[in-house]
Amino acid sequence: MKNKKINNIRVRFAPSPTGSIHIGGARTALFNYLFARKNKGSFILRIEDTDKERSDLKWVQKIIEELQWLGISWDEGPDVDGPFGPYKQSQRSDFYVKYLKILFENNLAYYCFCGQEELEAKRQEQLARGAAPQYDGKCRILSKENIENNLKDNRPSVIRFKTPNKKVKFQDLIRGSIEFDASLLGDIIIAKDLNTPLYNFTVVIDDFEMKISHVIRGEEHLSNTPKQILLQEVFGFNAPLYAHLPLILNPDRSKLSKRYGDVTLEDYHKQGYLAEALVNFMVLFGWNPGTDREIFSLSDLIKKFSIERVQKGGAIFNIQKLDSINSLYIRRKPVDKLTVLCRPYFIEGEEKMTKKTLEKIVEIYKDRLKKLSDIRDLTDFFFRERLEYGKSLLRWKEMTDGDVREALEQAEKILTDLKKWDMKAIEKDLLKISAIFNSQKGYPIENRGYLLWPLRVALSGKQASAGPFEIAEILGKEKTLRRILEAKNLLYEN
Repeated sequence: MKNKKINNIRVRFAPSPTGSIHIGGARTALFNYLFARKNKGSFILRIEDTDKERSDLKWVQKIIEELQWLGISWDEGPDVDGPFGPYKQSQRSDFYVKYLKILFENNLAYYCFCGQEELEAKRQEQLARGAAPQYDGKCRILSKENIENNLKDNRPSVIRFKTPNKKVKFQDLIRGSIEFDASLLGDIIIAKDLNTPLYNFTVVIDDFEMKISHVIRGEEHLSNTPKQILLQEVFGFNAPLYAHLPLILNPDRSKLSKRYGDVTLEDYHKQGYLAEALVNFMVLFGWNPGTDREIFSLSDLIKKFSIERVQKGGAIFNIQKLDSINSLYIRRKPVDKLTVLCRPYFIEGEEKMTKKTLEKIVEIYKDRLKKLSDIRDLTDFFFRERLEYGKSLLRWKEMTDGDVREALEQAEKILTDLKKWDMKAIEKDLLKISAIFNSQKGYPIENRGYLLWPLRVALSGKQASAGPFEIAEILGKEKTLRRILEAKNLLYEN
């Protein structure tokens, strides 16, 4: 099957609404979207909800919301009218019944009544003698009368496609020439009954009816391709062009697991990863622009994306890379917009602060954020009335409790007398007294930690935080002095 030039590009993303989209599915949606937009084609969202037991409308809505959050839009779908709808498989039963009947009329499909125990026993027997497990075609030769009686008795059954004994060849846009031996497949199951078609059948019908030109999907679907091509051939359909994306792997090159990042798109969203950062990160799963550049906006990607630059080998999931890209996008955000994004992650009490104060908090911490949710633990002390920490945290290097108390008293005196409460004034006076304090105690003059470390810990209660000048300005004079007093009292405790 040779690749052909196609003028009317139509691609689809076809998730099952049995849960939120995982990172691999989101990448598939992104690559399809970029390919369509780059080639001025159409991107279709199709919901494959034939699994009636597991499918749920709430997941359809969640899929739509999360894709929209990423900035991915579609030209046709369950919420966008198009000429080839409906776009939910549960609403397309008439199409499937029509084509299943065609197979029966042409003696290309049959009912199979073999039970699970019988099939498993045959499978084990085949494996024991080193044969490829496949259905042996027992029910191919059942008489019409036998079939009708079994159906009348409601005997459990499935519908199988008579798989031709031939080689299936096709040209994958990523992997090149691929060949499968269909004789190793056996007669594949394509439906549970006339009203319950299965994946490999429905996808063939829908891709044809919706005029899909390219199927871009994960490598895990590669084994389904010969089955689908065989069905396309018996119906006389033009086959779409295929492109199978590389697997996403753990750092040890095993299949991606939750431990390393195989979680839902919604989870990343809730953790505070920015949509533009996640898009930038996902596109690097197997694609590169041919340069060292790694940071791309969605509009950049539409211009630069090409399926030819997708690699064959597995793409390694690197959470450190995601954090790095996300922190870069966070730093680039204007502080007013970043504050709006951070507000859901602050602890209770943020509603009592002014917009200007919250923006100051975000400004001094934006460079420390890997994801928006980090803001909670970094800044919780701004919203608490009392802090909890051990007094040993107040000590800098060899300082004793008495030294720490003196440092806090020096800072307290300076800040109490301060007339203008802003960061520059606070910094100027504290740095001046720091040199005097070090000289009196015999500490190195240039080491400001002897005065500023105890003060910073007293204000934040943390091992690491922003500087005491910025914190004090935001806390205000009254709260700053109260926290210094509380730190001094802590030093008296056993």
